[in-house]
Amino acid sequence: MLRSRLSLLALTTTLALVGCSGGASAPESSTAEQKSSADSGSQTQAQPEAQTESSLDDPADADPADFKDEAADIVGDFSDEELAGSLIIGTWEGTDTQTPVDMVKQNHLGGVIVMGYNLVENPTKDQVTELTGQISAARSKGQPVSIGVDQEGGPVSRLGTAALPFPPLMGLAATDDSDLITDATTVQGQNLTDLGFTIDFAPDSDVTVGPKDKAINVRSGGTDHEDVAEVVADAVEGYRSGGVSSSAKHFPGHGRLGVDSHESLPVSEKSIEQMEDTDLLPFKSAVKAGVPMVMMGHIGLPDAKTTPATLNKKAYSALRDILDYDGVITTDALNMKAVPQNLKGGETVKALAAGADIALMPPDSAAAQKAIVKAMGDGTLEKKDLVEKSERVVAAQLATAEAQKSAQAGDSDAKDPKKVLTEVADKSLTVLKGKCSFTGTDSISIVGGSDKEKAALKEAAEAEDLTVGSGGTSVSLSPSTSAEVAVGTAAPWTMRSTSAKSAVTAYDSNPYALRAVAKWLKGDLEASGQLPAEYDGSDKAPDCG
Repeated sequence: MLRSRLSLLALTTTLALVGCSGGASAPESSTAEQKSSADSGSQTQAQPEAQTESSLDDPADADPADFKDEAADIVGDFSDEELAGSLIIGTWEGTDTQTPVDMVKQNHLGGVIVMGYNLVENPTKDQVTELTGQISAARSKGQPVSIGVDQEGGPVSRLGTAALPFPPLMGLAATDDSDLITDATTVQGQNLTDLGFTIDFAPDSDVTVGPKDKAINVRSGGTDHEDVAEVVADAVEGYRSGGVSSSAKHFPGHGRLGVDSHESLPVSEKSIEQMEDTDLLPFKSAVKAGVPMVMMGHIGLPDAKTTPATLNKKAYSALRDILDYDGVITTDALNMKAVPQNLKGGETVKALAAGADIALMPPDSAAAQKAIVKAMGDGTLEKKDLVEKSERVVAAQLATAEAQKSAQAGDSDAKDPKKVLTEVADKSLTVLKGKCSFTGTDSISIVGGSDKEKAALKEAAEAEDLTVGSGGTSVSLSPSTSAEVAVGTAAPWTMRSTSAKSAVTAYDSNPYALRAVAKWLKGDLEASGQLPAEYDGSDKAPDCG
């Protein structure tokens, strides 16, 4: 990778495993809370303010520091219930659109996250914007409503057909093109802004260990910490330009762990200090690139093997001190099995006490809000500390709102998403075995792989004027099915066992990626992707750069 870019960042500037499907209770609103909201001139009862044009020429210029005073004024008017809710991004079950609106209104939540199970199958853009529009309108004054999504690309793409088909970070890394990576995440950020989202819990900033990595793998930019650091910085820069708030995850690094924190608590063999020059480099580069949010991972450490970093005060202190970071810190999803699930809001109190600014996806958002209020009352949580957290969160939300005004104002120089994603697919296609250029064929037969992927490759091949049938060059989408050519659509090491003489990986099965495969099979494209990962068998890959 172009490591000079990381060095330049360091010289010129001083300056996420969400996805667990946990249960969420219906919103609650007690009489006392309603009275408190009314007495304090609750922000949820305010009338809409007229939209104004942004003063920013570039969405990337939005800086939370410029909104510090406004945030302090907003938070200063909060009741205890509003203060507590402002630090929660909640989740809900099902496709009902009224539930998240009620959660924001009744429990004063800082926002919600939209998961795949909150959308109908094959959602349209209009269906998603209708949902995000209703949620955003739940509060028309004061603290903006955060609407988050896990839209990394590749296997973590919650919006399905409503959003641009986007590759995972390893696919971007394979292009070995910093400017293209930034263009791609700018395009993705603009797409999410248009869909009504304010936060994308991306980029994944973990360094993968390869085949033993059960949770991250292709979501990572690769196995080399310096290269991953560069890719992460490029991605953060793009998200900023696209107007959406990004979140570097999962501090201090999940990619070298063999346990999935959705299922249980993985434990790192190294302390955070021992990871400073390796796994922490991508997080350092994200901070230098201006990332507004860092996600704390559910990761046990050598001196706290049974406590996830999300509940570990030392982990938060290390993040602040080692990264010199003063932005927002969110937990990973608190409804994951690495965190105790029977605390009735106690997990949220523990996370905030440890150092989190945002409690993401607590098992029960209403219970979490009540637990925070109770903890303020009994001294477990200091109100002053919570006010500081809330001010930090609200300032970031205000900055994002301003950035999105700028992004939506339009830019005559904006990149064409189709051209950008086509270039990404073409440049990322990586040869694992054989030659960089294929001899070319006019017809193929597709064997192995799922019916869905075979149908997708057939469609892509026919779009490139290849004949697909029972003859021609045999192409397998599975390493276990014999063929002349093997095509991978996931992490490159998944194709290690193929017997095919030629093998490539597209890192994903989105239409752009498979069109690149088809062009290569036809002989119209030379695969130039650079393998971002080293693993047993990776030495068979030729250098096609």
